[in-house]
Amino acid sequence: MPEVLEGIKIAVDKEGKNGTFLLTGSANVLEMKKAKDTLAGRIIEIPMWPLSQKEIHHKPDDNLIDRLFKNGVDGLRCDRKPLDEISAAIVGGGYPEILKIDSPRGRSLWYNGYISTYIERDIRDVGELRDISAFIRFYNIIAPRSCGLLNKSDLASDANLSEPTVNNYLSMLEMIYQVSLLGAYSSNVSKRFVKSPKMYLTDSGLFCHLLGITSAEELNASSHKGEVVETFVYSELLKHISYAQTAVQIYHYRTNDKKEIDFIIQKGDILFAIEVKSSQSIKKEAFKHIIDFQNKSKQQVIGIVIYGGDEIIPFGDEHYQRYAVPLAVFF
Repeated sequence: MPEVLEGIKIAVDKEGKNGTFLLTGSANVLEMKKAKDTLAGRIIEIPMWPLSQKEIHHKPDDNLIDRLFKNGVDGLRCDRKPLDEISAAIVGGGYPEILKIDSPRGRSLWYNGYISTYIERDIRDVGELRDISAFIRFYNIIAPRSCGLLNKSDLASDANLSEPTVNNYLSMLEMIYQVSLLGAYSSNVSKRFVKSPKMYLTDSGLFCHLLGITSAEELNASSHKGEVVETFVYSELLKHISYAQTAVQIYHYRTNDKKEIDFIIQKGDILFAIEVKSSQSIKKEAFKHIIDFQNKSKQQVIGIVIYGGDEIIPFGDEHYQRYAVPLAVFF
């Protein structure tokens, strides 16, 4: 009922007291086409993502972003955690209700119900959706493409849809927090950047469900393991950024000659360049694009490769900091 926003605006302007109203919902109501008022200047928006692993493990105040920008990699806490447990957590995802379900069959039924009762229902509410079957087909087509560059013309062709329809569907999925588009990093380092965003699903558990992955063993054997782990890392970073005291920006990096870095996290002239690897061991080769970026950049760049091992290992030299950091840092 977006009409309520107009009444809230009148009440807020009359009373002028912060915290009078708390609006919650499963979609961004302010972006609905029916909403005549945005409450600009009168509202604070707080996206509520699925639970982070720190929250699940009762460490809600242990924020990786704040630690990195305050004390660098030396400030990170990293307890050892078996890789099978990490993989199981990635398959489980962060939705609170799914954490209460023990069986793979039960989790599958929950995800199916979530898609049909939440995603399909809310999509009808937030935008003009004339063909629900076409939308579900589109949703299943984009799922395996999480952490890939967004190519709307290819999506339109594969889904047999027009590009305006693809734009509409993507916008609606963003409004209900199912996908997140990660913009490209750009600076004066080079003019040869690919400007397309990367697209991510926002929960690794739902991603695994759509791929048919139900256990740690299936994840480790899957050809999609790299994409799932990268999606997990992105979703965790997104959560830490959303409640960090340090205001940062996050991007991906890709040049025309296909030098890629998964994530660039920036605050002023300090950048963390982060690559994600699912392997349990790391060699210097894993840092090759980070090294190239460090050599080109005039800013301070700290390189991190997140991997499936047990220890924080320095790979830097006298000029640049570089570290391999375990996935367990998120737990």
